[in-house]
Amino acid sequence: MTQRFDTDLHSEYLRADLFFSMGQPVEAARLLEPLLAAEPGNEAALELLARAYFGSAQLQRAEDALRRLVDLAPANGWARRALARTLERQSRHDDAVAHHRVADALGAG
Repeated sequence: MTQRFDTDLHSEYLRADLFFSMGQPVEAARLLEPLLAAEPGNEAALELLARAYFGSAQLQRAEDALRRLVDLAPANGWARRALARTLERQSRHDDAVAHHRVADALGAG
C-alpha cells in the first residue's frame, strides 16, 4: 500500500534552498517552479528561483524571474542589481545601466 503525503509549500522552499546551498541550482529550480505556480507572489521563492537560474547559467530564465521580482518589489535593490548583472552576462550592458542606477539609489551593494 502506498501512502501519499501532501508536501507543504514552505517545506518545498526549504528543500530548494538546501539544494541551492549544496551547489545544485537545477534541482532547486525544479522544486521552486511548481511552488511559484501555486504562489506567484512569493518574493522569497522568486528570488531563490532567479538565483538558481543564474547559478545554472539559464540567463533568460533568470532575467524573467528577476523582472517578475522587480515588478512585485520595485524597491528591492538586490533584485535590481541581480537583474543588471544578468543583463550584463548576456552582453546587454546598455539595458543594465538603468537597473544599476536604481540599485545604487536604493543602496544595494
